[in-house]
Amino acid sequence: MNSSTPLLALRGVSKRFGAVQALDGVDFEVAAGEVVGLVGDNGAGKSTLVKTISGIYSPDAGEFFFDGQPVSIGGPTDAAVLGIATVYQDLALCDNLDVVANLFLGHEEVAAGPAGLTRQLDEIEMEHRSEELLSNLAVTIPSLRNEVGTLSGGQRQQVAVARSLLGEPKVVLLDEPTAALGVAQTAQVLALIRRLRERGLGVLVISHNLADVFEVTDRIFVLRLGRRAASFATASASQDDVVAAITGARERAATGGNGTGGAR
Repeated sequence: MNSSTPLLALRGVSKRFGAVQALDGVDFEVAAGEVVGLVGDNGAGKSTLVKTISGIYSPDAGEFFFDGQPVSIGGPTDAAVLGIATVYQDLALCDNLDVVANLFLGHEEVAAGPAGLTRQLDEIEMEHRSEELLSNLAVTIPSLRNEVGTLSGGQRQQVAVARSLLGEPKVVLLDEPTAALGVAQTAQVLALIRRLRERGLGVLVISHNLADVFEVTDRIFVLRLGRRAASFATASASQDDVVAAITGARERAATGGNGTGGAR
């Protein structure tokens, strides 16, 4: 892949639910080693965009490109095969299982039993891989054998992110990763996002917390009423700029206040 080619690119993606136009001709891209913040008001289309990228929704129109090549995402399996992993806000962790069991849930390692007549879980190999993965990500968990329900919110979020990396994805989508976390736990998660960038992954962070978005992203992509309202380089933007794009004030200013047209 050419270094100037986005890792993931969407061109003219639209999605309608009955009378509601959830996405309208959206162009979006994320590069390898880039963290993009996806922001917008409630109903802006953020969740629809993420679920379209992850294969839960099929777009009505538009094109997808991965590594510069046109691709079709017909479902979550297609997205996973391409190298797209999604960590949703509910995390989908099992509180009564330990960290290792959660990391490998549905993808357990198996080994031959005595005399090769049976198959059994390879607990040693799963624990070894879990320890290696969490160590590489600098994730601090009291014990791999602790039940996930006993962990803090920040630690649970880190386990969910680590689990998404077992399939060695190239793009990771994080849905409100710092929601309801305290200051220390938020710092843990933001540090983990930076490490994902250092590993060369493309990362999309969906968040309502602009302070966190400015803390960790390289670029901020704003959706408004299902359309691309703006895209800012984080280093050269202000929170006022982003809020104006979210609320439509930027669009109204660009059109003399009549509310039509705007940044695309």
